[in-house]
Amino acid sequence: MEKQWNWGIIAPGKIAEKFASDIKLVDGANLYAVASRTLGKAQAFANQFDAEIAYGSYEELAEDPNVDIVYIASPHPFHFEHSLLCLKNDKHVLCEKPMGMNAQQVEELSKVAKDNNLFLMEALWTKFIPSFRKCYELVHEGHIGEVKYIQANFCFKAEYDISKRLFNKELGGGSLLDIGIYPVFFALELAGKPDEILASAVIGKTGVDENCNIVFTYRQKGISASLSSSFQVNTPSEALIAGTKGYIRMYSKWHEPTSLDAVIDGHIHHYAFDESGFGYQYEIEEVMNCLIRGDSQSTEFPLAKSLRLHETLDSIRQQIGLEY
Repeated sequence: MEKQWNWGIIAPGKIAEKFASDIKLVDGANLYAVASRTLGKAQAFANQFDAEIAYGSYEELAEDPNVDIVYIASPHPFHFEHSLLCLKNDKHVLCEKPMGMNAQQVEELSKVAKDNNLFLMEALWTKFIPSFRKCYELVHEGHIGEVKYIQANFCFKAEYDISKRLFNKELGGGSLLDIGIYPVFFALELAGKPDEILASAVIGKTGVDENCNIVFTYRQKGISASLSSSFQVNTPSEALIAGTKGYIRMYSKWHEPTSLDAVIDGHIHHYAFDESGFGYQYEIEEVMNCLIRGDSQSTEFPLAKSLRLHETLDSIRQQIGLEY
């Protein structure tokens, strides 16, 4: 009989709702418990998504011996605290991005997980969706030749409300950590760590970046990457990666399950994917497959990649003068 893995969810918000819905698509995954700071909210979420237990505190969920894996869906500044709470209670952790507010927090969480032989992964779901997997495969198998140019943006016009997370500095607001992390991830995954980073931003009244523009330069590889994020405007949020033999265009919204075209030596190859759910099931499957194999981290998105990502974000924040 296949082992059943009991999932717990900390902080039942909008992303947690999509995640909980997609748990049902994965064999062997069971939404066992949900925790909120208010019991009523946890109970409502549990009723909606058929969780077995609702808790009115995060500590109760972390201490429940029946919970195998915890998905952390709280606001950015609390990811470190809540991940640490679960790891110290012998729980495997899938933490929503960004896993920490800086590379130091990511490094500390990684150490705790390794010291206790626990699984830890940053929930950068884009890495595991079929459309990005296909893009990654085409690039790394050399189908478009040597990569020379990368362009990726993630922008949307957000309602200006300083009490909500996006513009609230105390809640880790700003476009870079919320959505700019995706274009940065895209360039790092497809080209590696850049030799030079040049970043600029529009810092709003609340002290967070409302618009961020980043250029990566890879001198030895001859690659340039143009990346951007914004809460000020709507864009198609597409991505392009061009090489010496052709290019790949990922359509809106490229960081979600989508379609793509690969134009190679003048021939167009279209890839469409029949998706079920929201796309979170793929990272859920990755976590469970790793645990079944006895791996304490993902080979596809190991902790070293999260650390590289956050070191890069730290460098960008330093350049644009954004401190939390």
